[in-house]
Amino acid sequence: MVALSAGPIRVLAHAKINLFLRVLRRREDGYHEIQSLMSPISLADEIRVRPADRLRVQVGGGDPLGGLNLALVAALALADACPDAGGALVEIDKRIPVAGGLGGGSADAAATLRALNDLWGCGVEASALEEIAERIGSDVPAMMQDGPMLVSGRGERLAPAEVATYHWALVRFGFGVRSPDGYRWWDLDGANTGPDPAPLLAAAAAGDGEALGPVLFNDLEPPVFARHPELGAAKDRLLEVGALGAVMSGSGSSVLGLARDAGHARELAGAFEDAEPVVSPPPAP
Repeated sequence: MVALSAGPIRVLAHAKINLFLRVLRRREDGYHEIQSLMSPISLADEIRVRPADRLRVQVGGGDPLGGLNLALVAALALADACPDAGGALVEIDKRIPVAGGLGGGSADAAATLRALNDLWGCGVEASALEEIAERIGSDVPAMMQDGPMLVSGRGERLAPAEVATYHWALVRFGFGVRSPDGYRWWDLDGANTGPDPAPLLAAAAAGDGEALGPVLFNDLEPPVFARHPELGAAKDRLLEVGALGAVMSGSGSSVLGLARDAGHARELAGAFEDAEPVVSPPPAP
């Protein structure tokens, strides 16, 4: 039997943004076939795990978790796969907005899998962890990775992508948009599929913000903006105050403005009541 780590183990669960989100079709299983470029950002939840007499998840910090707690789902899934699993306290300090299109729940689940694998000494290899992650949620496999990923299928097919460092202004809202709603609205409205992302991928890799800004896109924007016009207004406002480009992340509600540099990101964020500058990908610890 592998000895338990003395703990606590601390892991950062980084939020993600979608530089593009292309919806191809609704699949027979109810999911949607997509293509997306996902990149982690500096905004992160903090996950701490330590031995305990039973398995539980405790949330503190900012927004409380609503609905299904993916970190708990991840912990239970790993416990099933780990003969040496015991009790554990998983503490989550929330900084990522819930249902904000930033993958916060998926990031927490991915970080919990990694941290408990170490705490319990499970020795579950990366490929097996990714299989568990795929069962938990569509975004979780990508959140298991350390860098930008080109995502396809329903989120389970991954390929590493090159993305230079960019600064953004992240505009937050006091409500979330559920991913199933965003995709359902895309179906209802007969929304279109976006363009070939090749120019965007080239600009993202080259570090060319002037070229990247105009080609950012998200196919869920029209149906979501139709129901939440304040998100569309935020995108317009970002462009008015000088963003190189702007895009909604995931199904919303977060909207991002691309900046020239860190100072410009702070300037863009200052035009909103609830916004902050972020970096993508985040600097190495």
